[in-house]
Amino acid sequence: MIPPMTEETTLNKAHILQSTALLAGGAGLCWVSTAHPAFQPLWMPWDFSWCEYLAPAFAALWFFRGLAAAAPQERLPWWRTLSFLLGLALIYAVLQTHFDFMAQHMFFLDRIQHVVMHHEGPFLIALSGAGETLRRGMPHWARRIADHRFSTAAVRTLQQPVLAVFLFSGLFYFWLIPAVNFRAMTDPQLYFLMNASMTLDGLLFWTLVLDRRPSPPARISFAARAVLSIAVMFPQIILGAFIAFSDHDIYPYYNLCGRIYPSISAVTDQHIGGIVSWDPPSMMSIIGFITVLNFYRLSEDRKEKKAISTSSPQAA
Repeated sequence: MIPPMTEETTLNKAHILQSTALLAGGAGLCWVSTAHPAFQPLWMPWDFSWCEYLAPAFAALWFFRGLAAAAPQERLPWWRTLSFLLGLALIYAVLQTHFDFMAQHMFFLDRIQHVVMHHEGPFLIALSGAGETLRRGMPHWARRIADHRFSTAAVRTLQQPVLAVFLFSGLFYFWLIPAVNFRAMTDPQLYFLMNASMTLDGLLFWTLVLDRRPSPPARISFAARAVLSIAVMFPQIILGAFIAFSDHDIYPYYNLCGRIYPSISAVTDQHIGGIVSWDPPSMMSIIGFITVLNFYRLSEDRKEKKAISTSSPQAA
């Protein structure tokens, strides 16, 4: 006897079909990238990576599934949906298009790539507050992994305030140590690790800072979140200024591989890259600080309205 089709069974079959379509699309991109690299448009991958393709692809799939399964009162407003998708698209664009090739041949473009994957993309994703929507759209096996005590313990450890600031600023410094940077740019596995660590650390930091909930259930208070946002700004200014005002070539890799804009000298390339490492991240810290203050204001407004609504019947 054939068991009746349940809603869960239907959803699982739909997820399998959608996942198969994503895998087929990835296989097509991989084949074109490998077999016909010279015929690809700029928006196609220069060097296809299954991890860098599947991570944003499944995040988008689970996000849309979560939106579809949400009750009307649980659906994200349009601007938060846009924020999530834009953040995801920015990270994908700097990793899986020809911009990645350009970033490997100009220092200032490499800095733009890292700022996008460490600051701007994760900031927009965290600003969307899409965690519950993603969780709702995940299959059961992915949800079990996310909810496992080892996963939650790892996130809780990495989001300890002092460690979060150290990792956020420290990784930015570490991958710019000249010897480390040279090795990472010439070793494909280390290059992938560099990009992955920058993206994951950006997501961990900004989801901690831009949590719109009061504490608890948020990990830290609004005041601590505001302090964290400003605390990471000063190390970035110091590092960016050091690179921008350097009068000699610190990163010889780009001379070795050849710059795509030969009219830009090594020192000028470095000056621009230093400004990119200094100015946009500092602006993101200030925007983050203002956003946290606004979340605090909204939280206090909600508390006040709740108190008024609770006391009104008693007063009557």
